[in-house]
Amino acid sequence: MCGHERRGKAPPTGALFRRDGAARLAGPAERADSGTMRVVRSARGVRPSRAGRIPGLSRPVPAALCLLLGLVAAAVLVLGAGGFGRHPPAAPPGTGRPATAPYRAAAPYQAARPHIVPRSAWLGDAARPQPRPRYDDRVLAVFVHHTDTPNGYDCADTPRILRGLYTGQTGARDWDDIGYNFVVDRCGTIYEGRAGGVTRAVTGAHTQGFNHRTAGIAALGTFTAGVPVPQEIVDAIAAVAAWKLGPSGTDPRATVDLVSSNGHSRYAVGATVSLPAVAGHDDGFRTSCPGAELSARLPTIRGLAAQLQGRK
Repeated sequence: MCGHERRGKAPPTGALFRRDGAARLAGPAERADSGTMRVVRSARGVRPSRAGRIPGLSRPVPAALCLLLGLVAAAVLVLGAGGFGRHPPAAPPGTGRPATAPYRAAAPYQAARPHIVPRSAWLGDAARPQPRPRYDDRVLAVFVHHTDTPNGYDCADTPRILRGLYTGQTGARDWDDIGYNFVVDRCGTIYEGRAGGVTRAVTGAHTQGFNHRTAGIAALGTFTAGVPVPQEIVDAIAAVAAWKLGPSGTDPRATVDLVSSNGHSRYAVGATVSLPAVAGHDDGFRTSCPGAELSARLPTIRGLAAQLQGRK
């Protein structure tokens, strides 16, 4: 079984980890305009006239024309305040304030989200109390693992096996949660692993020194030399990698710069290292994981993930 984490106090909710490991918090959003309009009523006893005068004109102006001019003036004020048809950003539910997230252009290469079985479907009442999830600002790389468990399982038993992994990692190893962000079984079914939301950059506990800005994908089984890797596993890992790397614009065939967070990895703490965007666990840590056979399939996984992103 592979995966690594040092337990520690979780940063405040909303913290974003920079490459130096420090956290920053987004500033408070500005208050929204109430959206109401004050109504001014005429004084009692004053009877409105049917015609009015416009300064500089000697003849009375018909009441209909006054009404028309008033509507035009009101329309100009509304359009000026509203930005000529632009709408303020929608407020987050229940806050009454506009969203203030900076605009981000969509990455040119995006892959579709694959079907992912939620953790509630396999964890059930085996969940233990745990701290809040931690997050990074984006995912730049994925690390591929194997779980070092038996291969001859029925895929219908995958939820039970995952509960066993969770119990072992949170019990005997005293981790706060299962280390992997995703687990793929030999039928190609993808399961949500670590808590925090599959669409977010959840900080995992899978690769010592390189848990930040990465996602951990584990193949359920043991894939040492001579043990064939099912094509379903290859395809599923490629699908997750393509999808998770899309928002950061990362080519799965490229190398990326990651910063080692501690000296227990292959690299000194603080070292900036160029690693494959789709890496094996042993690229960042001294281990035999993800096994010789699965390591040999990584070039294929990178190529498939690039195709799913629409790259040539």
